[in-house]
Amino acid sequence: MKESRKVTQQEMQEVYREMCTPVKYGMVLCEEGADIDCPNVFRLKDGTWRMVYARHVPGVKREGYETWMAKSSDLLHWKVEGKLLSQKEEGWDCLQADGGLCLLNPQWEGAQDAETYDGKYWMTYIGGSLPGYETDPLQIGIAWSETLAPGSWKQAPEPILRMDDPDTRSFERATLYKSTVLHDPQERLDYPFVMYYNAKQKGVWVERIGMAVSRDMIHWERYGTGAVIDQGIEDRWNISGDPQMIRYKDLWVMHYFVGVDAKAYDTFACSRDLVHWTKWEGEPLVQPSAEFDKTFAHKPYVLKFEGKVYHFYCAVGNRGRGIAVAVSE
Repeated sequence: MKESRKVTQQEMQEVYREMCTPVKYGMVLCEEGADIDCPNVFRLKDGTWRMVYARHVPGVKREGYETWMAKSSDLLHWKVEGKLLSQKEEGWDCLQADGGLCLLNPQWEGAQDAETYDGKYWMTYIGGSLPGYETDPLQIGIAWSETLAPGSWKQAPEPILRMDDPDTRSFERATLYKSTVLHDPQERLDYPFVMYYNAKQKGVWVERIGMAVSRDMIHWERYGTGAVIDQGIEDRWNISGDPQMIRYKDLWVMHYFVGVDAKAYDTFACSRDLVHWTKWEGEPLVQPSAEFDKTFAHKPYVLKFEGKVYHFYCAVGNRGRGIAVAVSE
């Protein structure tokens, strides 16, 4: 891989101005008694939108994540459409299945669609067999379907990435979390599929974002010897998590959230080569400021459609945990 030029501060500021969403529209998807989390949004050929998200009901006997989908015609009003990944009676992922659709079109103000590979749609997910909210250990699984319809998804029998794989790095030996998979037809890293995911180390709760690569979506190997996004804090709880990839001009933009000192907010980093990242050090793109997101405003999915930027995120506040959106105007 050729050495790439560093991203300049002028370019970073341009990305911030382009993707800034100062107007909070508010909650767009929430449910009494349930936690709604981890949005990713895409557009179908008929012009309607879909949001894949995680749903979790606290306190029940088989407490854990499942993956659901909602539908919208305007990105602001959403109606639940159905369940994509369910809990099972047994298996390594029987109680936890928090999925995110893979191969989403990363082009800024592009088609916003979901790509297929080998005639299938693909979804990576956080899987686990213990009840609770993100109970360790969690691993990354994969599912596929020839359609996007609820009830049509099949899950691989084993994880595609584990915290005890032979190539596991020190920052990911406790639990693996949310992943996003990018199709790079130019194979800049000599692989067509690139995954970014956050993972937790053993000991002090620190989550960092790392990379993996694949040729077929089923078999994955780690890329690089360490994390690519890290807060550089070793002595207390902190998170870099839930990456989303965007192609803006000649830059790659990774939206992700930071959790530190009991706060959580959305920010971004930029790269020319998918490996070396420059973090934005200015104001967060979204941070707590309203009653509905006063605790956390995090876990981004950002897109631009018809000249308007939409920043979907998980809001935690006086209405529980649900999906909110901030817009550029």
